[in-house]
Parts: sequence; C-alpha cells; structure tokens
Amino acid sequence: MNRWSLALAALSFVLAVAAPAVAQTQDAAAPPSPVRVAIETTAGTILAETDPRAPVTSANFLRYVDERRFDGADFYRGMQVGPAAGLIQGGTSGAPERVLPPIAHEPTSETGLSHTDGALSMARFDPGTATGDFFIIVGNLGSLDAGRGAPGDPGFAVFGRVIEGMEVVRQILAAPKSATEGEGFMRGQMLDPRIRIVSVRRVEAAPATSAE
Repeated sequence: MNRWSLALAALSFVLAVAAPAVAQTQDAAAPPSPVRVAIETTAGTILAETDPRAPVTSANFLRYVDERRFDGADFYRGMQVGPAAGLIQGGTSGAPERVLPPIAHEPTSETGLSHTDGALSMARFDPGTATGDFFIIVGNLGSLDAGRGAPGDPGFAVFGRVIEGMEVVRQILAAPKSATEGEGFMRGQMLDPRIRIVSVRRVEAAPATSAE
C-alpha cells in the first residue's frame, strides 16, 4: 500500500470515529423548553407559557417579565368579535419608561403557531415594531395569522398560550368599555375601568407524577 492509500485509510478511520462523537454532542443539546409565567391581575391570575417555536418574541416577552416592566401596567382593551370570540390586550401601552427596543417579526407562517383559543400574540403597528404590548385570544381568530388576511399580510406573532385562567381572560373581555375612548376602530373597545396587571413572574412547572 503506497503512502496515499495509507493517508486515505487514516482519514477514513478518523471520520468514522469522529462522526459518532459529533452525533452524540448534537443529541445531547436539549431543545428550548416552554417557560411558564403567572400574570396576576386585579381580576384573577392567568397562567401562560411561552413557545420555543417563536424564540425572538418569547425572549422579548420574558425580558419584560424579568425586568418587571409589566408590573403596574394594565389590560386596557377588549375586542369582542362574536359571542364566543375576541381578544384582550395589555402591556406597556407605549409608556417610555417601560418600553424596550422593537423586535423582528416572527410570522405564524414560519413558527407554525396560530391564533387559537388562549394564544398569546404581540400587538404592533408595522412588522418589526412590536415592543411590550400583547394580546390573548378568546375563541379562534385564525384571520390574524400570516397570509389569512390581504395578500402578503404578515399577520401577528403568536409566542405562547394560556394553560390556566381562561375564565379570567373571558371576564376581562366582558368587562365594561368606554363609549368614547379609543381612536378609529378601537373606539368602544377600551376597558373602563382598566384591569391592573399587578405582577408577571416566571413560575416553575409542576413536577410530573409517575403512574403507580
């Protein structure tokens, strides 16, 4: 066997040994996990969790949580679409002392998420302008997904879901509204009085119980 054959054989051996090691390293990397948060309001507590399929939007929401920028803010809007559908909106409401820089838009066409019952999604103006205002879906509002409205419509960015406390969400949606507050299509949707967000904190998931 000449020296080139020996070199090729040695390279093949190195690759064969290295490949399982690389695969093992990749397998060991755990995927991101949902993060649970408790949204305590004057109407009750909503337990929600972020979705790793929307990493940018989830990380933004959790930064507001960890820096306590939602504490003392409000749910200020309730949009009723039908007898069993609508949304409630809350957050920083553009307060300069609370707002962080805007984030990139993560459309549902990329994340695979949808505006179904209990979904958490980001409020925005143009794509890429979302900061610290979010809304929670009641019922099914798939029309807010990317591509479901006008052609090329980027939709809104879903980043999590409510896992407990939808009765509180529905109570906020049904709360009294001002007949005069709000601009344009939002007139008549502004809560009066607003529902205070007392605090938003990360919480540990309940430990799994093994079958007896």
